[in-house]
Amino acid sequence: MRAARLLSLLLLLQTRGRMTAQQLAGELEVSVRTVYRDVESLGAAGVPVYAERGPAGGYRLLDGYRTRLTGMTGDEADTLLLAGMPGPAAELGLGAMVAAAELKLLAALPPELGDRAARVRQRFHLDAAGWFRADEPTPHLAGLADAVWNDRLVELRYRRWKQPREVTRTLAPLGVVLKAGRWYLVARAGTEVRAYRVGAVLELTVREERFARPDDFDLAGFWQAWAQRYEESVYRDEATVRVTAAALERMPFVFAPAMSRAARAAAGPADEAGWLRTVVPIESIAHGHTELLKLGADVEVLAPAALRERFAATARDLGRLYAGGDKAPS
Repeated sequence: MRAARLLSLLLLLQTRGRMTAQQLAGELEVSVRTVYRDVESLGAAGVPVYAERGPAGGYRLLDGYRTRLTGMTGDEADTLLLAGMPGPAAELGLGAMVAAAELKLLAALPPELGDRAARVRQRFHLDAAGWFRADEPTPHLAGLADAVWNDRLVELRYRRWKQPREVTRTLAPLGVVLKAGRWYLVARAGTEVRAYRVGAVLELTVREERFARPDDFDLAGFWQAWAQRYEESVYRDEATVRVTAAALERMPFVFAPAMSRAARAAAGPADEAGWLRTVVPIESIAHGHTELLKLGADVEVLAPAALRERFAATARDLGRLYAGGDKAPS
């Protein structure tokens, strides 16, 4: 266990350069005191690691030093091949490089690990797109990814949902995110960091001008917080309903995750007939009408009144439509 940690510490310094004891402790999930002991052990073993003092100090390896420890376990090789994601990489314009990197990895592995790699490809496949959803054209994705990689400002014409529908923005692109088959650009606009759907980009100009990327920006952390805020902001209203127990169980299959989670969490006990009350987050009356209709006769809307009346009107229209029994319209 300690040998694996020492190797990880060495590789962190080799790949990232100077790191503080606190940073190393966070990466290795150990105490700072443990990092001090491990660095001493590396030095005693002949690894040229030294400390730089001062506010910008930390540990680093002697310039030019590279470890010769190239051993790789079978599980590690499997994980690298699973991380290839050829589909998304191709959309980013990196398909050829991913394929070349995989060939080099396979060529460098011993025969037994190469055999495992072939088994991985035959047993695991990533399909990132959501069900029942066509691929969204993203002709500007590769250009945006290149701008992200090279820290270049971009100017784009973007289509949004509110007026004016089309706007032009100058952005500092910080990253791209693939979420449920949709690509998003995370970029700084002025002093704010926002997310933009790549499929809504109409025109793109990558400038020669570069920008200074914030050292403390965490793409994964930003996206997690932004996605949570977005879900919470979308559902600005709520519907109080009576549903059957069967409908409650069906919600995760017909509602968005945020809707079904909230509705199931708010559900009260079932009455003698098996019905229970709960509250369902909705975007609007129209949205609530469309979504709750998916539960058919297993839901009764109690509030708001406008939504209940819309359901009543739908029920009357359906009654008139089917009043003729099995008779088909002429």
